[in-house]
Amino acid sequence: QLRLDIAQVNPSQFLGIEINPRAAAIADLVIWIGYLQWHFRRFGDIPPIEPVLREYNNIECRDAVLAYDAIEPDVDAAGKVRTRWGGRMMKSPVTGEDIPDPTNQVTIYRYLNPRAAEWQEADYIVSNPPFIGNARMRERLGDGYAETLRKVYKDVPDTVDFVMYWWHKAAEAIRSGNVKSFGLITTNTIRQAWQRKVIQHHLNQKKAIRLLLAIPDHPWVDGGAAVRIALTVAEPYNCKQVSRMARLGNLLIEAEGDTPEEKAEQLEVTWKSVTRIFGDLRAGADVTSAVKLKSNNGLSGRGIYLHGAGFILNSNEMKIWGKNYVGRVIRPYCAGKDLVDRFRNLFVIDFTGLSESQAAEFPEPFQKVLEEVKPEREVNERGTRKEKWWLFGEVMPKTRRLTRGLERYIATTRTAKHKFFVFLCGDVVPESEVIAFGLNDAYFLGVLSTRIHAIWALASGGDLGGNTPRYNNSVCFDPFPFPDATDTQKQTIRELGERLDSHRKQVQATHPEVTITGMYNLLEKLRNGEPLTDKDKAFNQKALVSTLKQI
Repeated sequence: QLRLDIAQVNPSQFLGIEINPRAAAIADLVIWIGYLQWHFRRFGDIPPIEPVLREYNNIECRDAVLAYDAIEPDVDAAGKVRTRWGGRMMKSPVTGEDIPDPTNQVTIYRYLNPRAAEWQEADYIVSNPPFIGNARMRERLGDGYAETLRKVYKDVPDTVDFVMYWWHKAAEAIRSGNVKSFGLITTNTIRQAWQRKVIQHHLNQKKAIRLLLAIPDHPWVDGGAAVRIALTVAEPYNCKQVSRMARLGNLLIEAEGDTPEEKAEQLEVTWKSVTRIFGDLRAGADVTSAVKLKSNNGLSGRGIYLHGAGFILNSNEMKIWGKNYVGRVIRPYCAGKDLVDRFRNLFVIDFTGLSESQAAEFPEPFQKVLEEVKPEREVNERGTRKEKWWLFGEVMPKTRRLTRGLERYIATTRTAKHKFFVFLCGDVVPESEVIAFGLNDAYFLGVLSTRIHAIWALASGGDLGGNTPRYNNSVCFDPFPFPDATDTQKQTIRELGERLDSHRKQVQATHPEVTITGMYNLLEKLRNGEPLTDKDKAFNQKALVSTLKQI
């Protein structure tokens, strides 16, 4: 009996790190429960060694990525304790709208002697790190923690989600020879360009790792909310292991049900044996190795970041005084929703390039921004946004330059089910979810609208899951080679591009309720040869989707 227990894997060999004391205690207990269930399944009625539960203290209660000696309130150069807005709202005495309460301040802390946390010695690592996006790290973990973490991990880009620090540490443990392999559950954004830099770094080192198994997109429940995850397993890279194929999983059937257990029973994953899995969790052609082309340099960029809804004019404001300022400090505005849904004919107050005193020379727009944007900016963490409250949060000068002087330019959305490109008038201000291209020739719109470019963009940009491809211009457009077309071919494509753009706009002008997404949903059905319902047929007659397909 002693030999049976000691010679097998037992709870003393399971080490862990958990920052929540209650969760650490539960984890320790669950390991014992699982061990006892395994024992009785394997050995029947033979009782385990007494005592049945032993205290090994191998689940350590501490931070898994950041170690430090102590924390204390941080102070600025003037000796004042740094604070930030705590999130509480109040009614504006002027507009009656909810605005940030500037008196609700929380202390920012400084971490003393910060360093990367050390993990226990082990052969294998398995983890389900916290799902905290990069944009929410300050809010969830604190400004001081987020700033310190990024300073400690100099090899990890500041743009990544919290889970990538676990991925980085696990990969380093393999490359140092201390760990045989790891398996991690992370958010499925791990495949995106700004995240996969961490993966590619460890795949491409002289002493590298290799991905042994991956499922790029899988449903998950986190705190009651449905999210999408990726699963990755890695091991040391050994060029002699050519006979050991990697396994790439693809979710074939999504699940329906009221509980995670019911959904799990319906999930179906298909597996493919591949020689190599790349940083975007794909096999085949390594699109992540494609380099940016000089010919495409400086031709694309994201739109502006408002950081204040008060910049947008409502219809009443536009009717009363807005038209007096159009072309001066008021310009048409296009958000991602306008492209995928229908144009809302929005306008935005644009004081770009003006000082506060110069902006004040336009009284009505200035007062609107003063009352509706400035209170929100008063609690903004970034100093420049607080000081220059009358300007957009991010002006995106590169994008403004590439569209300047053009009568029209090409635009697309960063995230949408269908990938399409449209012409916008040159004076339209695109928002951050819109990618603008400094191109006014319909030849380029035609090429970008081809299925070839759509397939390339999906492969290089990735999919966030749930059928939401992401178009990142730095990896989808910058490395994309346009064809070396003859003048005749260019003219043919140019004419088709003009027809494509004008057809969709004419349909929406005639039927404002028709959305681009609706058109392309039906187009997908037509391409797949699916039978049309009576509702589909009626929509086709109105939206002329068969003609769209022909174009």
